[in-house]
Amino acid sequence: MLIAGCGSLLSRELEETRIPQSPETPLFALAITAQEMARAYAEDGATFFSRDDPVNALAAYYYGFGWLHFGIAYGLLSRSGKPACPFDGQHETLPLSQTARLDEKVQRYARLLDTACASVVPAPEPETAAGAFARKVIVIGTSYARGGRSSLAAGEREAALARFSYGHGWVDAGARAGLLALTGNREIFTV
Repeated sequence: MLIAGCGSLLSRELEETRIPQSPETPLFALAITAQEMARAYAEDGATFFSRDDPVNALAAYYYGFGWLHFGIAYGLLSRSGKPACPFDGQHETLPLSQTARLDEKVQRYARLLDTACASVVPAPEPETAAGAFARKVIVIGTSYARGGRSSLAAGEREAALARFSYGHGWVDAGARAGLLALTGNREIFTV
């Protein structure tokens, strides 16, 4: 997918997303957070893209999608129909002038997601629905870390960065929602 197309897709998805919770509930506050984080990263991505920084635009858009999809999967946000998948199709190949920045960012985000996944445990009791969803969030994070490494091994650096960013969005959102307890490296989370 073209980076500009990814940004447009994220913006459209945000427009179609609603908060079903009552405003006086804690779930409403969590929904606002998930929606605001996704929106903030959509805006950051657009800013990076307008400044000819496709590497950071790519990372921002996919991180925003991670937050958005977490919010929908957890039931904080709703939309009609199935959420759009930003991983449909092949990723845009960035210009050679971006190679050094892309390589550095991919390596950094791979470490970031690996560290994040190793720094969390499910916070709720294991037998609860919240405990099951917390485990799912960790599985999603580790799955996207593996997928990112596979993409990197195949020479698909843009896809690797997208997967690492998306996975970290999920894990960060899970921590911020209180589903994941932090066991270390608090500075890499938005709590």
